[in-house]
Amino acid sequence: MTFESFMNSIGIADPHGRGWLSVVLTFMFAWIVTYLFIPKVRTFALKVGWADEPNARRLHSEPRPNAGGLAIYTGVIAAVILAGCLSPIVLAKVQVAILAILLGGSVLVIVGFIDDQFGGLPALFRLVVQILAALLLVVCGIQIHVIYFGVPIDGILSVIFTVLWIVGITNAVNLMDGMDGLAGGVSFITAMSLLSVSAQFEARAAATLICAGVAGAALGFLRHNYHPSRIFMGDAGAYFLGYVLAATSILGNGKVTTVTSLIPTVMLFLVPVVDTSQVIIKRLLSGKNPLSTPGKDHLHHRLLARGFSQRHSAVILWGVTLAGGIVAMQMQGNRHMAIVVTAIGIALMLILTVWLRLRAIVNVPETPAPAPNPEDKP
Repeated sequence: MTFESFMNSIGIADPHGRGWLSVVLTFMFAWIVTYLFIPKVRTFALKVGWADEPNARRLHSEPRPNAGGLAIYTGVIAAVILAGCLSPIVLAKVQVAILAILLGGSVLVIVGFIDDQFGGLPALFRLVVQILAALLLVVCGIQIHVIYFGVPIDGILSVIFTVLWIVGITNAVNLMDGMDGLAGGVSFITAMSLLSVSAQFEARAAATLICAGVAGAALGFLRHNYHPSRIFMGDAGAYFLGYVLAATSILGNGKVTTVTSLIPTVMLFLVPVVDTSQVIIKRLLSGKNPLSTPGKDHLHHRLLARGFSQRHSAVILWGVTLAGGIVAMQMQGNRHMAIVVTAIGIALMLILTVWLRLRAIVNVPETPAPAPNPEDKP
């Protein structure tokens, strides 16, 4: 098989063009920026006291920096800027959509960061901000278009579908962020699966580049977050990843003709959707408020209760996410070779990241992070 025939088999129509190379460079740049930025963020976070203290619900036993979301956000923004330089014509056509996604994500980073470091933001306030961020996408033309018997319903029903999807996935990713390596790994796999789907269509080039940036940033973060983690992404990072992934999943691909047409998109977010759904149902049946009642009833808690370690639990849920992504790619019409290459690429990059993290632990044993000094807080 020649280089050209292989590239064509995975959906790249112009192997000698710079489109696919722009995607690769965007991914790599986001990975490098995030990976290199996290140690700086971690050092500063420990100095000023940006850390999660251990308690009965959390799995760590010493203060852990929780500002990793800032590095993820920086990595994605840097990657999008690079993508604009490499493919200015492509991004110029959808500049409003990209700016809307980044603006909404930026607002959620701020809200999440404030809640991470100072706490006390009411759940209702955070929900209202998330709804406004979702409506920002609708105003800018990024929404799910509901079609019933061939007739488009672009009114309130489409808006409701879009808001529920964006807010739901944003919170699902955040609620899943309760164990080392879980949210970062799941976000990476989801972004790569979305990238593979969008790359099959020239009209979705902008979504492809954004997914490349998110995937690179998530993988760069995971290098520091696999158990035992050195830093958490916090609500800022989880909100940002959930929001951008949810928005990108409907960017240029948001037509719902039947309930079954939602299945491929839901499969891309299989673990967050199943995890959040079962938590909400269980808490409602127990007469508890699912939004404000803490508990150890998530999927990773169940795996830990069955005797799996944090590392094994993360890998199991990564596997479920990858399986869902493969099914989604198949249902979206991806070429067989493209699915195989994507799945193998995801697996190899995760294996390499885990191996590098474990090797670093062996070479430089982890020491407990020092407790933050309250007098150092700004």
